[in-house]
Amino acid sequence: MKRLTRILLGSSGGLVLLAGVILGLVLWHSSGKSAAPGSAFATASVSRGTLQRTVSSTGTLAAVETVDVGTEVSGTVAKVLADYNDRVSKGQVLAILKPDLFTAAVADAQGTVDQATAGLAQARQDLARNRPLFAKGYLSAQEFLPYQTGLDKAEAALASARAGLKRARTNLANATIRSPIAGTVIQRAVDAGQTVAASLNTPTLFVIARDLAKMQIEAAVDETDIGQIRPGQQVRFSVQSYPDKNFTGSVRQVRLQPTTVQNVVTYTVIVTADNQAGLLLPGMTATLDFIVEQVPDALLVPNAALRFRPSTADGTTPAVNTAARPGKDGSRVFTLGPAGHLQRLAVTIGSSDGQQTVVTGAELREGTTVVTGLKPGATAKPKAGFSLFGAMRGRPPR
Repeated sequence: MKRLTRILLGSSGGLVLLAGVILGLVLWHSSGKSAAPGSAFATASVSRGTLQRTVSSTGTLAAVETVDVGTEVSGTVAKVLADYNDRVSKGQVLAILKPDLFTAAVADAQGTVDQATAGLAQARQDLARNRPLFAKGYLSAQEFLPYQTGLDKAEAALASARAGLKRARTNLANATIRSPIAGTVIQRAVDAGQTVAASLNTPTLFVIARDLAKMQIEAAVDETDIGQIRPGQQVRFSVQSYPDKNFTGSVRQVRLQPTTVQNVVTYTVIVTADNQAGLLLPGMTATLDFIVEQVPDALLVPNAALRFRPSTADGTTPAVNTAARPGKDGSRVFTLGPAGHLQRLAVTIGSSDGQQTVVTGAELREGTTVVTGLKPGATAKPKAGFSLFGAMRGRPPR
């Protein structure tokens, strides 16, 4: 050894080699020290807040009440007096059909009534003139019967003529199309000069929404979730036009009629919402969250903290307080002790929203740091160090 030292000190190259050996020993010694036990763990803090468990769905916005305005008579549209988005009152004129044919029909029906009235007067006179003759026996019952029958026929003809006149006048009145409710015109399907036919199906000329300050959403809820939906339940929803704004509503009705599309069964749920600001429009697509459960002022931990378990396979440092038993439901979380070692805390879990869970525990407080797992690429055990000669291959110098 003394000879090797003299060789190293006897030349400048030896001095360099000796300095390298000393540096390698220093590097090996410093790299061989253990890292802090807790530095490999990812952690999170226990928070206090309100947990909401929700059921998600989509639906379409619509007015709470809409009325399709059609026509009871056929004809040609002469005037259109209402357009899209117009506010209309009950009874306001929306359109007028050409009245020529309807006016002529009224005149014809009036003539029929006048003719039937004259016939009735004549039948009454004939009956009155022949009644004394029948009473004195100058006319037989068979001869007198046509006068009585003629009066009955005349009265029936007059009643029929009057009904025809009323029908003609009604058709004339129906040629003027009026709004049945007060509201907003959201659809117009007719133009001046267009011919409409009401022989089989009543054509829809206008669609009027009664009050756009209140809207409803027809949401399709999957059969696996429909059991959690009930009337009066609070709903939070958003629309694509205002992605940063949340709206609220409540469940008004759960319809019993199912809808099946490609073997997927859904049920229609009606949600009502206020629209005083007028931001919500009919036809918008809404994304809804039905609030199934709400737990206020609860201790919340990430679900990853409940899933974490120490394992010698991944080099995790064992827990210190191994005598601590799990909670009543077998749950526990781990926190870091003063020396960075794991400590187990027994907890009892409650509701979960899929990301956080409500927990209770005697040792758990708001702000407590809990372990959620290992940091990416990290282990709790340190790796071997290296030196100038052997560290490049993961070995200490010999």
